[in-house]
Amino acid sequence: MTTNAVPRIGCAGWSIPTAQATLFPGEGSHLERYARRFNAVEINSSFYRPHQPRTYAKWAAQVPDGFRFAVKFPRAVTHQSRLREPDETVSAFATQVRELGDRLGPILVQLPPSLAFEADVAGAFFETLRSHLDAPIVCEPRHATWFEPSLDPFWARHGVARVAADPARVPEAAIAGGAGPVRYWRLHGSPTVYYDAYGDERLAPWAQAVRAARDAGAEPWVIMDNTARGHAPIDAMRLEALLATDAAG
Repeated sequence: MTTNAVPRIGCAGWSIPTAQATLFPGEGSHLERYARRFNAVEINSSFYRPHQPRTYAKWAAQVPDGFRFAVKFPRAVTHQSRLREPDETVSAFATQVRELGDRLGPILVQLPPSLAFEADVAGAFFETLRSHLDAPIVCEPRHATWFEPSLDPFWARHGVARVAADPARVPEAAIAGGAGPVRYWRLHGSPTVYYDAYGDERLAPWAQAVRAARDAGAEPWVIMDNTARGHAPIDAMRLEALLATDAAG
């Protein structure tokens, strides 16, 4: 099956490095300039602290119709309570991000490396999140127990996609899996996380994986998280060019 979904390529945050300012011409805020060049962004600040609903509404008003925000779920539940007792945080988070309206994309749930899979706990969490938000959910687990093939029915039951991450903590973590309408990649930079660029040669295999996901009927998302030295926008543009070349071929 082939879908017409356009891959969503962007960065973790919309800050524009000074060295790349000319790549984002025109007037307006960093977000407005960023959204004229890319069609997606990942909000990471929501992981650390809540934002007022009016803040999300303001961001939504600054981007064009086709733009989408992925939003990272708060660490208060993922890292501090370890997916237990999520109700209050989920309810507040949902109230906030609903102000993005039709600009809301996936909800990203990143788990701590020490958090092993527990079916009852994880299932209750995703059920709570799903009951509050009608949005794709993607999960970046980092403990090896989350990558067992026996978990395929779990992902399918909850409609959750499993994020592919680079660097991958286990080989399976490099593969975008799970269920739901989205396939999601987070490229953190390697060999030095957050700092190193990828370049065309190292991005080529990711481009092939993205194209395969799209051809299989999913909406691919790729977020460049190698932001520390400003490499993310350049690598995102490189990946876009590789996908355009691949499609033309």
